[in-house]
Amino acid sequence: MKERFKAVPRKWGRWRHGLRHRRFADLGYRVAVGVVGLLVLAVGIVAIPYPGPGWAIVFVGLGILATEFEWARRLLAYVRKHYDAVMAWFGRQGRWVQALGVAVTAAVVVATLWVFGALGWVAALIGVDWPWLKSPLAASGS
Repeated sequence: MKERFKAVPRKWGRWRHGLRHRRFADLGYRVAVGVVGLLVLAVGIVAIPYPGPGWAIVFVGLGILATEFEWARRLLAYVRKHYDAVMAWFGRQGRWVQALGVAVTAAVVVATLWVFGALGWVAALIGVDWPWLKSPLAASGS
């Protein structure tokens, strides 16, 4: 069973190497990898301030891009190094700094939920009509 899994990277590598000799197929593959990688990266960047896997999604997006682009390999190494350093620093801080980090994250989440209208929508579901909960992006016709 192990031999089957060892053959996959070699088989994939041979297939990818074969594409490099076909100009338009290589270009199409690189464009597809670029588009998918950038989409995943964008989703990760948007998800960073929210609880959950935002940074993991960023690393996956950069990893996808790094399969084809040298700049993405360098950026991935740089971001991972600095992310690890910041997380190590944050872990060494006192409880009040960590609590402040949680508070800032919560404020960003609540603010974006308000801007995109989620707070007003939930308030309307439960019958609360407080004007300040309405999104500033909401249409002013109501």
